[in-house]
Amino acid sequence: MRVASLEGKLALLLLAVTVVAALAAALVTAWTGSALLGAVVAIGAWLLPVAWAAHAAMQPIRRLLRALSGSVASYRDGDFSVSLRTRRHDELGQLIAAHNELGHALREQRQNLVQRELLLDTVVQHSPTALVLTDATDRIVYANLAARHLFNDGKSPTGLRFEDLLAACPDAMRQALTASEDSLFGVEMGEDEEYFHLSRRGFRLQGRPHQLYLVQRMTRELSRQEVAVWKRVIRVISHELNNSLAPISSLAHSGAELARRNELARLPRVFEGIGERVRHLHAFTAGYASFAKLPQPNPAPVEWAAFLDSLKLHCAFQLVGAVPVERAAFDAAQIEQVLINLVKNAVEAGGDPAAVTLEIKHAPQRWRIEVCDRGPGMSDTVLAQALLPFYSTKRSGTGLGLALAREIVEAHGGRIGLANREGGGLRVTVSLPAARV
Repeated sequence: MRVASLEGKLALLLLAVTVVAALAAALVTAWTGSALLGAVVAIGAWLLPVAWAAHAAMQPIRRLLRALSGSVASYRDGDFSVSLRTRRHDELGQLIAAHNELGHALREQRQNLVQRELLLDTVVQHSPTALVLTDATDRIVYANLAARHLFNDGKSPTGLRFEDLLAACPDAMRQALTASEDSLFGVEMGEDEEYFHLSRRGFRLQGRPHQLYLVQRMTRELSRQEVAVWKRVIRVISHELNNSLAPISSLAHSGAELARRNELARLPRVFEGIGERVRHLHAFTAGYASFAKLPQPNPAPVEWAAFLDSLKLHCAFQLVGAVPVERAAFDAAQIEQVLINLVKNAVEAGGDPAAVTLEIKHAPQRWRIEVCDRGPGMSDTVLAQALLPFYSTKRSGTGLGLALAREIVEAHGGRIGLANREGGGLRVTVSLPAARV
């Protein structure tokens, strides 16, 4: 037991009081000759010092408890600047030192958080993307500079209802911001048309639901992409036309030479070659026309068993899992065109044609159709561009197959995705909304 501890101090105090009381009792007994009087004096001499010592011993503890209570209240209010001073070297001194270390750590954490918040706020405020945060009551709790200029003429919209802020926006912007999905929309602003991309996300902040709206200007990026697409279109069309016109020109010259020589028996082969190249050009232009003039889907109830039987007439695949008994709702002709294209690509991927599979999964809100193969898969670069129009890795490909499939699926309100499989191969997933039928 340490002397400097509270236990040691209390033990020494009790020992000293007991010794004093015993000496007093012995002196009184010896002086008066009465043991009873000596006992009374001993008890009095022991109780009074003990009561005073208890009061004196508890006084610093009470002061410490009041100080700790005040500092905890300051911490609760966010003030971590409070520190306690002491010269004690016992357990109370250790407690005060630990409390001061806690305050120092909290101050450092607060300072780091403030610096990070300032950095984050600076980045967000100067971001070209308009950012608006609303709470559960649809009131705006945060908006950066881009959002202020886009929605409220440079003034802070904090505290306003989001629907009131949208009342002054153009119709296209208001419809996009009130929709439940991400979108790309155009808005007439003055004499120019600006394009924006909207992202909307919900999350919980401090236990309460919030909505985050991100509106990004896409006009320049879309213009660059449009120019790149047109260049690619011109390059592909020029390549295809040259590949057909050069043989046609050569065959026409050969036909004229054969006619001049009166070798008429060889002319049918010349005409057949010209006709083949013309048919190729017709198929090429028809493919582009089908992509440009894709009609809106006409969803109707579809029985999966009958749909798959019709699909098997056009392409070969292995069905994985059972055929769903629930009916779906989509444009059967368009989705059949998508799956024929996907299965054809899977067969031509270079793997075993017998390993091409098709599986249909039913989620609560979605239908998932997966087409898989065991070919070499795709690199990250090809995966990122495979769904773009006019992008193809095939020497004779037009780059419209997957782009047309994507256009059809997205017109149905769905998504199409590509991913490499473990063990080799590619998985193409078509996700369609599971509408009630």
